[in-house]
Amino acid sequence: MSKAKKKRTAKKEEAKPEAISGKASIQRYYQWIVFAFAFLIYANTLTHDYTQDDAIVIYDNMFTQEGVSGISGLLTYDTFYGFFKTEGKAKLVSGGRYRPLTPIMFAVEYQLFGASPGAGHFISVLLYALLCMLIYKLLVLMLLPNMRDQKGFYIFVLFASLFFAAHPLHTEAVANIKGRDEIMSMMGAVLALYYSLKYIDARKSTYVIWAALAFFLGLMAKETTITYLAVIPLAVYFFRSVSLSKVALPMMGVLASTVLFLIIRFSVLGMDFGGTPMELMNNPYLKLNGNSYVSFSFSEKAATITYTLGKYIQLLIFPHPLTHDYYPRHVEIMSFGNWKVILSLIAYLGMLVVAFKGLKSKKLTSFCILYFLITLSIVSNVVFPIGTNMSERFMFMPSLGFVLLATYLLSKYLKSQKILIGVLGAVLLLYSIKTFTRNFVWKNDFTLFTTDVKTSSNSAKILNAAGGALVTESAKPSNASKKDAMLREAIPYLEKALTIHPNYKNAALLLGNASFYQGDYEKAIKAYERTLQIAPEYPDAIKNLAIAYRDAGRQAGEVGQDLEKAKSYLKRSVQLMDNDADAYRLLGIVHGMRGEHKEAIKYFTKVIEMQPKIAIGYVNLGKAYQYYGDDETARIMFQKAIEIDPNALD
Repeated sequence: MSKAKKKRTAKKEEAKPEAISGKASIQRYYQWIVFAFAFLIYANTLTHDYTQDDAIVIYDNMFTQEGVSGISGLLTYDTFYGFFKTEGKAKLVSGGRYRPLTPIMFAVEYQLFGASPGAGHFISVLLYALLCMLIYKLLVLMLLPNMRDQKGFYIFVLFASLFFAAHPLHTEAVANIKGRDEIMSMMGAVLALYYSLKYIDARKSTYVIWAALAFFLGLMAKETTITYLAVIPLAVYFFRSVSLSKVALPMMGVLASTVLFLIIRFSVLGMDFGGTPMELMNNPYLKLNGNSYVSFSFSEKAATITYTLGKYIQLLIFPHPLTHDYYPRHVEIMSFGNWKVILSLIAYLGMLVVAFKGLKSKKLTSFCILYFLITLSIVSNVVFPIGTNMSERFMFMPSLGFVLLATYLLSKYLKSQKILIGVLGAVLLLYSIKTFTRNFVWKNDFTLFTTDVKTSSNSAKILNAAGGALVTESAKPSNASKKDAMLREAIPYLEKALTIHPNYKNAALLLGNASFYQGDYEKAIKAYERTLQIAPEYPDAIKNLAIAYRDAGRQAGEVGQDLEKAKSYLKRSVQLMDNDADAYRLLGIVHGMRGEHKEAIKYFTKVIEMQPKIAIGYVNLGKAYQYYGDDETARIMFQKAIEIDPNALD
């Protein structure tokens, strides 16, 4: 009797409704609530333009622009190769980058829709919504066996999924089309874990195949997927009462995918990891020593990394202010005497203690912390350098551990369900508002750079970007009335960028451009010459310096009547760029005004050689011969001018 009773009791417990408020049918709609919420919260990005690194993988990438015919190039070169078009520049980041999956997606989209940022944003938002729905399904599958009897289980999972969908740190990954690599990488990882758990529960070998395929595609999107090699067995240990040997088959599948990916990666990029770049924009752990950069001391580097790790925790809890740029010196050189560094160190040591304390008893808090630390490791700068101090997109995968932990702790300590839902709803609302408003900043490069420079005011990179955006916009005819104001705003940004990073060639070039557009040719010349001191073979600087000398020469001759200075500037211009007919013409005019008609003839002849079908060149040469006293040659030149343009002498 007692045995039968126990069996009936067990059967009754297994059949216990898995619902909230007695409405079992509503649970299947929760995943679609998550999907719709995630899509709607990013719907205001659908009309946005390309931004930030979209140029590298989409509209300035020669392989992507070829459509499907460019896929072979995307598979056989570094991800940056299609943008830089040379091996050297493509490996600016240590070790190179092999992430062909999302560029292949962009190539297909380019084939179907052309250069359409709207299509790109729509697909990215759709994929993000799908990822959030998959996270809901994963959490239900993963947690249900241990939390089946917990009141409000599905509400707990729903809010955790919604928190992930709404977290403002995800805007960089979703509102920027290029950020799709984060979405696809995590989608591959989540599916690999999901199918591994399905295999353990159902023992169907097809789940192993799906797990392996998903994991491989995730790796092809971004290397961060590899952290799930540790997450998968960790999840099995915490949430399945089986020996770890039961996960051997799906782990063999994902390991095989990893080996295959690494073989492909190394065959494309080679085994040369590139060492440590000694360039500040690709290695934030450098400081000026005299006129050159040297590496941080071990203590400085360790303290700075520790600070950024603490900054991640702060941004996960209180995501404000946000910026896409944490380059030097937005994050200053830190020391262990800084209280923020010490606080961060204490926080991480405390997390480790809590995690390992709950490891044996398989507490959810322990899993969440370990998940966070494992997925953070690869982007932490602790394992290997990543080329920047930190980035909000690096929290995309680790944030799942945070939202799960935060939701669990709130549900554990807020005993009243009404209060719990009220608090969860309030936090969700605040996160949603922040995300929705932050999306607008990603509308285009100009909006992004000129907004975030207010937050990252000590970052040389964003100062350069904001200054460059203002200079570019000022040159547009539609901004003629704002031109001077834009240039006045741009110049201090560029000057500050050069103060922070004196060898920043692009900032020096842009400072020259800003001064040139202001008509301050002397200042432009100094900026371009500084650029060439930094990078002597920089073609844009050579060309722009030549043009600046030419226009400075024109200004000196026409406005200042300083013919000697004009001649000096113009000769320097043609030395730098010997195919500029306008500079030769101006030299001819200057020599003519100085009475040096033989020299004038030489330069006007050069103009005709370069522009044989333009009448004014013959008119100028004819006048030079006329002043020189050669009337016959002058007559011939005038006749040629009339043959080209009958009104040339009017």
